[in-house]
Amino acid sequence: MFRSLSAAAIALTTSLSMAPTSPPTAPPTAPPTAPPTAPSDATGVVEDLVFPIEDVIGAVESLDGSESETKQGAQVTVALTSDVLFALDKWVLTAKARQRLKEVAAKVDTEGAGGVVKIEGHTDDQGADAYNATLSQRRAQAVERVMRGLLTGADVTLQAKGYGESRPRLPNVVEGKPVPANRERNRRVEIVYNVEQ
Repeated sequence: MFRSLSAAAIALTTSLSMAPTSPPTAPPTAPPTAPPTAPSDATGVVEDLVFPIEDVIGAVESLDGSESETKQGAQVTVALTSDVLFALDKWVLTAKARQRLKEVAAKVDTEGAGGVVKIEGHTDDQGADAYNATLSQRRAQAVERVMRGLLTGADVTLQAKGYGESRPRLPNVVEGKPVPANRERNRRVEIVYNVEQ
């Protein structure tokens, strides 16, 4: 039985392999066309691509957060927290503060391009606005007096201004709760100067 089945399978395979086959047909192709051309009197608008470029702001902060330096373009801002410069609610610089300011003055002398050096005082949100404005102005002026004696550049003009609580670096209150660490960083004096390009 197996022999006859195999013989039948061989005979069937042989007859199928010998059957005439027709070649495969290719799908119809469209005749080639020329690419479209614009009329000779056609005009079009060419627009420039404009992409915004944002300044890169470099920032460095001391480990204890008492001093930071940011650079945006040619402008450098050195921020010293008030806690390392003054006693609480005072505007008389401490002995430690004078050493810090000496270091900042050396940076301004070395890197600065001359011109205006701004000294800006800031407070946190505790206390009345008028009190904070006066305190920040007095602190800025105290730093200005010391910096005037430390800077050696003859082409430097110092400007002191107090901003009170109007320009916080961080929110003083988050979700209705005061944030002491943020308030500490908001109490600061900033020395702003331009570097040579």
